[in-house]
Amino acid sequence: MLEFDQSITWRELEARLDKTTNPRHRKMIETVIDHGRAEASFDLERLLATLSPDPEYHFWSDGHDLGPKGYGAVRSYYEGLVASGGAFLEACNPRSVVDDDNVVTEYTMRQLIPGSLAAQRGHRVPNPDGHYLFVTRLVNFWPFNKAGELTGEDVYSSADTTTLEQVAEDELPVAYVQMLEQIGLRKPVGTRTFAISP
Repeated sequence: MLEFDQSITWRELEARLDKTTNPRHRKMIETVIDHGRAEASFDLERLLATLSPDPEYHFWSDGHDLGPKGYGAVRSYYEGLVASGGAFLEACNPRSVVDDDNVVTEYTMRQLIPGSLAAQRGHRVPNPDGHYLFVTRLVNFWPFNKAGELTGEDVYSSADTTTLEQVAEDELPVAYVQMLEQIGLRKPVGTRTFAISP
């Protein structure tokens, strides 16, 4: 079974929070943690509640910004991410930096995605019906305004779209399979409920 721990995305930030005393910095880190938890549990309303009313995302890759701008576009982005099966990920955050305006996280993201989504993203996949592990290195600037609201994400990534690892059916994490069932990308087997790691 492929090991996957979505909770690592916020556990390392919780450790940083434990060492932080500045009240504004603590609130900012807590917001990023809440954002990650909401994303992992596919709770769109909770996720959007962590953002300012008019957020802007900047996804920088090869000199191009592909991020959604504005509340409606950001909401549509996350709806599409979940519906496509692309929201199953973990982010190991070995380094974080905090000042009065930003939380900065550097991390390696592991994302498990359906082959059809991988092909749409430009990956070379031998079997579009399979499932693939995608690994990328990212730096994420989480900008906050004077009111302490998270105003979006500024993400810089480095990835090789030719290096995907296909994951065998019997190696797929149970939580990933359950997610696919719940969003209608896989026929349900029995009555299982999706749950993230605590």
